[in-house]
Amino acid sequence: MNDSNCTDEIFSIDELFSVTPLGKSFNNKVISAITGMFEHVSGLYHCKNKYQKIADELDVRTFLQRVLEELHVKPVYNYKDKFKIPSTGPCVVISNHPFGLIDGIILAEILLSIRPDVKIMSNFLLNRIPNLNSIMIPVDPFGSKSSVQSNVRPIREAIRFVKAGGLLLIFPAGEVAHLRLPAREITDPPWRDSVTTIIRQAKSPVVPVFFSGKNSAVFQMAGLIHPFLRTLMLARELLKKQGKQIHLRIGNTISHRWISRYTDDNHLLGYLRWRTYIMGHDKAQNRFLNLPAIVGGIAIKNHRRIVKPQANESCLRDIQNLPQEQKLAQSSHLCAYYAQAKQIPHILPEIGRLREITFRQAGEGTGKAIDLDRFDNHYIHLFIWNNEKNEIVGAYRIGQTDLILANIGNKGLYTNTLFEIQINFFNKLGPALELGRSFVRSEYQKTIFPLLLLWKGIAAFIARNPRYNILFGPVSISSDYNELSRHLLATTLLKNNDAQDLAFMIKPRTPMRQKRFKVRGCRHTFHDEPLYDLEEVCSVISDIEISNKNVPILLKHYLNLGGQLLSFNIDKSFSGVMDGLIVIDLLKTNSKTIERYMGVNETHKYLFYHSNNIGRDSQIIFKTTLPEKTALAI
Repeated sequence: MNDSNCTDEIFSIDELFSVTPLGKSFNNKVISAITGMFEHVSGLYHCKNKYQKIADELDVRTFLQRVLEELHVKPVYNYKDKFKIPSTGPCVVISNHPFGLIDGIILAEILLSIRPDVKIMSNFLLNRIPNLNSIMIPVDPFGSKSSVQSNVRPIREAIRFVKAGGLLLIFPAGEVAHLRLPAREITDPPWRDSVTTIIRQAKSPVVPVFFSGKNSAVFQMAGLIHPFLRTLMLARELLKKQGKQIHLRIGNTISHRWISRYTDDNHLLGYLRWRTYIMGHDKAQNRFLNLPAIVGGIAIKNHRRIVKPQANESCLRDIQNLPQEQKLAQSSHLCAYYAQAKQIPHILPEIGRLREITFRQAGEGTGKAIDLDRFDNHYIHLFIWNNEKNEIVGAYRIGQTDLILANIGNKGLYTNTLFEIQINFFNKLGPALELGRSFVRSEYQKTIFPLLLLWKGIAAFIARNPRYNILFGPVSISSDYNELSRHLLATTLLKNNDAQDLAFMIKPRTPMRQKRFKVRGCRHTFHDEPLYDLEEVCSVISDIEISNKNVPILLKHYLNLGGQLLSFNIDKSFSGVMDGLIVIDLLKTNSKTIERYMGVNETHKYLFYHSNNIGRDSQIIFKTTLPEKTALAI
C-alpha cells in the first residue's frame, strides 16, 4: 500500500482522463505534456502527498477518520440525529452532493460508526482509493450509452445487498452540485432513477441527509466552460476544505409505506429530493428579509412590562375559600380546582400574568401587561395549585356553550373572535365545552405530569357534567415555526378532514395566505398534495425546523385521539399565531383512553349516561381531543 506507483496511479491526470468520455478523445502525448503542470494547479500533487501519509491504514473507518484529521475537516451535525439511522436491517441513505469526495468520506465515517454493514454506491473518485474497496459498489456516473449497460451489474448487487439487510449510501445525482443557469442556483443535477429501482426492489426505508454549502465560484465558472473542467478541479476543491467545518443534517426515516404510494419514478424522485432539500429550507429563508419576523420583532420590543405577581397569601386565601367540591383532582402536592372569576379575585390576575409570560416564551402572547379579556368574566377557570410552594402551575379556560349562548349569544364565545361561525354549527354540536388559553408555566414543563393533571381535571369536570361530550376550540401553531411547516400542517390536516359538513359552517376572520413554496434545490414547487398521515407530517416538520422541533406536542396528542381540524385563522392580536379550530366527540374515543383521565368507574357512568340518550341531533362522527391555545413548550 505504500508503493509510490500505487499512489501515482490513484492521483494521476492520465488516470482521470482515462475514465471520462472527454479524456478518451485526447492524444496521449498531449496528456503527458500537461500532466506535471496540471497536477500542481489542480491540487492532485498535494492530495498525493497527503494520501501517502495514511496509505498504510487498512481499517476502513480508521482510514476515513485519518483523512478527516489530515485535512482538519470537522463535520458539524446534531449527534442525536445519528439515532435516526437504523442500527440494523435494510436501509438506503441518500444525500445531496455539494462538494465531492469529502461528502462520501464524512457520511461513510458516520454510518460506519453506527453499523459495520455499510456500502457506498460511488463514482470513480472513491473507487480509485484501494483502502475503500471493501465498501464500494462502483458505478459510472457520466450517463453515456455504455454506462447504462455497465451499471446494470452494480445496481443488481446493491439491491441484493440491501435486501439482505445492509445499509447502502447513494448520492443520487451521480456528480457534484454545480451552477445550473436555468434554475439560477447551485444544486445537484437531476437525480438518477436507479435509486428508485433499488428502493422499490429492496422495499427499503430511506434516510435523507443534507449538506449545507457549495464549491467555489471558480469551480462553478469552470463548469460553464466544460463539465470535465469541474472534474479536474475536484482535488483543488477538496484541499480548500482544509480547516473548515462542514455542516450537515440527518433527516427522519422515510417509511416505505410513504414511498410505496408513488407509482411514478419521476414523482418519487421529486419527493425524495424534496425530503432531502427541505432540511436546508429554513436556512435559505433566513438569507432574505422576512416581513413577519421583522414585524414580530417590533411587536416584541413593544411588549408591555408584565404586571407584578399577586401575593401568595392572597392566592392561598382564594383557595381556602373555594368549596371542597370544586377540587377536581390531586397528584401529590399538586391539586386541580375549578372556579368562576368572582371566586378567585387574586388567582385570576395571577393566571393572566402567568399566561402572558408563558405565551411570550413560546413566541406568542398579547403583548399586554396581563393576558385577561372580557371572556374571563364568564368562563370557568380550571387551574393547578402547588400546595407546597403556594403557587399556580398551569390552567385552562372552559366555556360552557349551552349556558353562554343562552345568556350572551355567540359573541360570548372566544372562538367567535377568530372564526365566523354559523349558528347551525352549535345546533349540530349540542352542549359543548370550548377549551382554550391553556398553559403550564416553564418551571413545570420538564415533565408531562402537570399537563396530565389538567386533563384529569377536565375529565372530572365532564364526569360531573355528563351532558358534555363535545370539545372544541382553537389550537395554535406559533409564528416561530417555519412558514412552510405551518403551510404543510394546515393543508394536510384540512385535506384529510372527515368533517366537511361542519367545516362549511366555519370561516376564518383572517385566513392564512395561500402560496406555493419553492424549496431551493428542487426543480419545481413540490408537495401541494396532503402528506400520508400525521406521522409523516411530524417527520417532515422535524426535518424543516433547525431545532428539530416537531408538531406542537398538544396538537399531536389531540390528533392522535382523532381531533378534526375544520379551519385555520391567523390571530394578529396574538403574535400572529395560526389557530386551527378543532372539534372532537368523547363518545367516539376509545374507552381506555377516557379511563386514563376519568377513571374506570366514572367512565362507565359517563358512557352509561350517554347510552340512554342515543339519537340526539347533536351527535357527530368524531373522536376526541382537548384543543387549546397552547404555550406548552415541551
